Parts: sequence; structure tokens; C-alpha cells
Amino acid sequence: MRFTVQFFIFCFGWTTITVAQKNAVVQDSVAAKSQQLSEVLLLGNTIVGNKFLSRHKTGSAVYLTQEELQKYGFTDITRTLQSTPGVNSYEEDGFGLRPNISLRGTSPERSAKINLMEDGVLIAPAPYSAPAAYYFPTIARMQGLEIVKGSSQIQYGPNTTGGAINLITPSIPRIFKGALSATRGQYGSGNHQLLVGDSNQRFGYVVNYLNYFSDGFKVMDGGGDTGFERSDYMIKLQAKSQPSASIYQSLTAKVHYYEEQANETYLGLTERDFDQSPFRRYRSSQKDLMSAFQNQLQLTHVAQFSPTFSITTNAYHNNFRRNWYKLDEVTLAEKASLNAILMAPEEYPLAYQTLLGQQDTAPDVLGVKANNRRYLSKGIQSAARWTWGQKWLHTIELGVRYHFDQEDRFQWVDRYAFIDNEMVMTTAGHRGTDANRINSAQALSHHILYTAKFGGLTLTPGLRMEQMNLKRLDYGKLDPDRVGNDASRRNNRLTVWIPGIGANYRFNNMIQAFGGVHKGFAPPSTTPGQKAESSINYELGTRFDFDGLQGEVVGYYNDYQNLLGSDLSATGGTGSLDQYNAGAVRVSGIELGLNYDVLQGQENDVHWPLALTYTLTDSEFLTSFDSSESIYGIVRRGDVIPYIPKNQLALAFGYERLRWAINLNVRHRSGFRTLAGSGAMDPSLSVDPNVVVDASAFYSVCPGLKLTANVLNLFDQVYAVSRTPAGLRPGHPFGLNIAIGYQW
Repeated sequence: MRFTVQFFIFCFGWTTITVAQKNAVVQDSVAAKSQQLSEVLLLGNTIVGNKFLSRHKTGSAVYLTQEELQKYGFTDITRTLQSTPGVNSYEEDGFGLRPNISLRGTSPERSAKINLMEDGVLIAPAPYSAPAAYYFPTIARMQGLEIVKGSSQIQYGPNTTGGAINLITPSIPRIFKGALSATRGQYGSGNHQLLVGDSNQRFGYVVNYLNYFSDGFKVMDGGGDTGFERSDYMIKLQAKSQPSASIYQSLTAKVHYYEEQANETYLGLTERDFDQSPFRRYRSSQKDLMSAFQNQLQLTHVAQFSPTFSITTNAYHNNFRRNWYKLDEVTLAEKASLNAILMAPEEYPLAYQTLLGQQDTAPDVLGVKANNRRYLSKGIQSAARWTWGQKWLHTIELGVRYHFDQEDRFQWVDRYAFIDNEMVMTTAGHRGTDANRINSAQALSHHILYTAKFGGLTLTPGLRMEQMNLKRLDYGKLDPDRVGNDASRRNNRLTVWIPGIGANYRFNNMIQAFGGVHKGFAPPSTTPGQKAESSINYELGTRFDFDGLQGEVVGYYNDYQNLLGSDLSATGGTGSLDQYNAGAVRVSGIELGLNYDVLQGQENDVHWPLALTYTLTDSEFLTSFDSSESIYGIVRRGDVIPYIPKNQLALAFGYERLRWAINLNVRHRSGFRTLAGSGAMDPSLSVDPNVVVDASAFYSVCPGLKLTANVLNLFDQVYAVSRTPAGLRPGHPFGLNIAIGYQW
């Protein structure tokens, strides 16, 4: 691949550096003239930094603190994000193991169209060559979460249409600290977590362990496990120079390991069966099992040459391997997909009866695919930031990242029959005789972001360049040894420039206005004739603080010249991952967030916080096309993008005292289509609206010792969350969890 930038540019960078004062945080784009850096704290793992900085961006940004993440005790990222404006997501398993997240109307399937990061580096298994996020970091082990949208995201790629999510792992404490907690709840659910860390003037460390598990709330016909268990292990080690050093430096090494065993399936229910028993699972899913393992090594070097000039460099190496062994199809007189059978069981009566497993079958009628894949993602990225000026304050950030990733598919299909209500293997598949190919990507990206501040006005023009070479090497189903004599190859090279500009004007301490325009982009696949996803995106908003009422209102308009669809088995497709051009699309919306403490200023030890968030998302295809993917199908001009609810509303209440608190969260989501269409929704091709209420409470027994409780789905609402990958799927029923935690 021909790269046009010389190697020496690696001294410049990609991640945002947060420079903090001892008692105040310096604004992220410029340092206020009156603030002098008496002590420097360098964080190379954030993209926003903190709540103060998120409220002064020239684009939309959200920062969730550890306290906010832990308020309801959620271990499900979808529940965490459903109260955040501009975020659309739909559940799949009820526990958030593999979420489907959309920002500002991007396609939500497997969160493939957003930049998913952990500690400032890309964390999806193969973000360029196979971006479907079958691995998602566990939210319960995070100390912060950041979301940037609009022109705020020019620094982050490759996806620049919807936005970026960065999950922040626990930082190394300044003194010896620790936390230990244990949770138990319904359905055999629970978790254990241990966090210990310490540091001195030169060295520091933090260790984090999380074990998260459940027996599952679904009931297998005839009995069987429908639960999961996952474990996370992380250690960070840091070495620092003397604070008095002429160039202050730090080197942090993070090692993370994750493993999961989940008895999860793509098999849902027919409409009739869901109405009768929504938490049922058919016998034909009894062999379904996801086995996954991930390890990460990240090195972060920070050099502070002066209070106004710093460089951060991150090197990362991520491995992820998984084998989702799951029912794929039924073959009687002809092969039938699970989605087709469950959508119209009356058209496939024998295949439907086979799924139930209530009678013996002929050999080989059930195909269970070993979706065996290995992923690699590695790279180096570096950031340089320089601030100067007096009356006019200027900051320039230069960035570069070299990245390589690949997905190695080596899959096979075993054949089963039902004998005495049990699935029995009748023909073992040969490894590599189903999918046997390698997708890979090399990418070099650069960005420059200039910030100018004069009085209350801040301008941030920026430019990003993505240069990539996408390849596919397909050995075919007849070459499991990968000799390669008949292998097919294809590749797609492209270079794209992504400009953007944002502005923020602070009228006074109570109100500010911001807006911007930028180019949206998402990488194509190696499919011949494939164009990249492209759009022009606009936003305009205001932030305000009137007598304690804090809020933000944003309107946006995303004008797609070309939307990309993906053939994912997670959405009922074949799972080839091939993308296709879906043409012009318009997505627009409104995002509202309000926070207010009713008792503000009345009693120092009593608070009554209220929070309201609302998201309106309106979409429309501007061109017609045909696709084989189950969530698009035959699309006509004027149709709506599926799996994006038009209205989402969340209202949170709290009552807090020094030693105890109770919280209530009410979320409404309007119905949405599960197939592109327009006009009145077809009940068989949509998901009904729902209202779900969650609650939590805590009591501090003594300093450091806390008892907490949370209730998921307080009123035991039975509701559907999707019709993909195959058939209707339920949300989590009523679930009570009790925890005890100790901090020192």
C-alpha cells in the first residue's frame, strides 16, 4: 500500500490529551489565560475528559461519570445508554452481551457504524475489515463513558457519521485504594468485582477483576442452560518521571483478558408462541453456545514538554477469537432459513415442527454452524498538541494512526437429528468447509484540528484523511488445508478527505450556542463496485444553565449520498458481511437533555434530582433499491430505516440523603419497523412500543460499607425487543438484585 506521509509524522497524534490543573480543569480546546498550570495531570485515554469539557465542545458531547454509571447498578450497556440523547439501541439477549447501538440514526446492527473505543483506542474486533462488534467491553468495570457526535468527532475514525463511544477503564489512584463487591439476584444472576490500586511519586498500579454471570431468564423446552458467564481481568502498571523533570513523562502498560461462555442463540419465536410464552426457547437451540476470548495489550507514553505542548502515543494489540456454535438452518425437501420459518410457520409446517424437537427426525435435518473466527487489531497512534496566544488563544492538534486488522473465518457445519427429544450429531462437518477466508485492512489516517478562541467565540476547523487498503483472500469451501491453488482475491483501495468545522459562542455564564458541519464516512467492503458510505452532516444546538436547570437541545440533519447496508447473520442475512449501496437517505432529529435538583440550595445533605431526555429520529430513503437482507428487503423511496424508533423518552427521579438514596428511571420507546417501509406499520413487521421502569437504592451502613439494590423492569412488563436475528425476542423480565460493597 502506498502511503503518502513520511514515517517521521508518527511523532504527532490521534488521541486527545487532557491537561488538568490541580484545582481546576483547563478547557479542552484552549487554556484560559487566567489559569496557570501549577500541576500537570496527563490522561491519554479520554476523548472528552470530564463533564465540564463536554459542556464546552463545539459539537455535541456526553460524559457519564462513574457515579452515574453505577447509580442503577446496570451491567447492560443498552440500559445505560437508553437514557442518553441521540442514542438508539435494541436488545438481543436481555443482558447486553452483544449490543446493537446507533448514534443519530446510523445502522445499529452489531454497533458496526460507530467508533467503539476503550481508553482511546479502537476496540471492535476488526473495525475496518469486519466492524460488526461481536465483542463489547463490560460496562460494569468502567469508571467513565464518553460519547461525541457532530463535528466533535473529526479526530476519531474511521466512522464519522454518527459518532464515537469511548469506555474508560479504572485509572491508577494516587494513594492505596480498593473496592470489593458481590451481587446476587434472580435467575441465578450476579457478579463479583475486585479493584485494588496504589501509586507513589514514580510508580503506580491498578488491578481489576470482574466476574458476571446468570442462569438466564429463558426456559428451554425439555430443560437446558440458557445462561452465560464472562470474566474480565485487567492490570495497569505506570512509571513516571520526577515531577521536577524538565520533560515530564509517563509510560502506562495495560493488559486485559476476557473470556465468555454463553448459551445464547439466534433462534427466537413465532408470533403465536411469543404471545403464549415469550420466554420460551425451542429444543433445537439446545446446542447453541458462544465461546469467546479476548486479550489486549496497550502501551501509552505521555510527554509534557511544557504547559502548552504535549505528545501522547498509544500502541495497541488486540486479539479476539470466538466460536458461536448455533443452529443455522433446517433441511427437509429443501433448505430453509430460521428467519423464514419463524416469520411464516404455516408455509414451513414440517420445518417448524422440527424446530420444536417433539418427535424424531431423519438424520442431518438440522444444520448447526460453527461460526469460528479469529480477529486481530493492532496499531500505533500519536497525538501532539500545542497551545499559544494571549488575547487570541490558539491550539493545534496533529494526529496520525497506522492500523492493521483482519478477520479469519474458518467455519464448518455439523448435521443433527432429533432422537428422543435430544439433538444427536449424525454427520460431523469438516473444518473450513463452510466459510474459509481472510478479510484484512491496512489503514493510515491523519487529522489536523485547529482551535481559535476569542472572547466567548470558539472555532474548530479540522480535516481528517483516511487511506486504506481492504483485502479478501477466499480459499473456498473445497480447500480446508488452504493450499490456495483456487483461492480468489479481491481488494479495494481508497483515500478520502473528511473536513469539518464547529463553533461555540458563549453569550454569558447561562447560555451558549454551538453548531457545525462535517463530512460523514464509513469504510466500504471489498465488494466490487462498492462505494464508501458518505454524507454531509449538520447540527445546531444550545446549552444553558438557569438557576440550576441545566440542559442541552440539539437539532441535526444527516444528508447521506450513499448509505451502506451489510449482510449480517445477526439481522437475518447470510452472514457474508458483504456491503451494498443503499443510496441516498435523509436522517434528522432532535436531542434534548434536562437536569434539575428540586431542593437545590435548600438543604446541603438532601437532593431531589430530576432528569429528562428525549430523542426524535426521523429517516427517509430517497432512492429505491432491492436487497436480500431481511431488515431492508425491497426498499422504495419514502421508506423508513428499520430498527430506529422515532421517539424515545426517559425520565429519572431521585431522592438522596447523606447515607441513603432511591432512584427511579422510566423509559418509553415508540414502536419501530423491522423491515423498511412507510405508512401504517404492519404488526408482523414491527416491534410494539413499550414503557420500562427500573429502580435502585443504596444505604451506607458505615464509612466504606454500602448495601445496594436494583430492580430491572419493576412492573414486569412483557415486551418484544426485536425480530432479528430470527424470530421475536423478549426484553428482560422483572429482576431483583442485591449487592454489598466495601471501599477503602
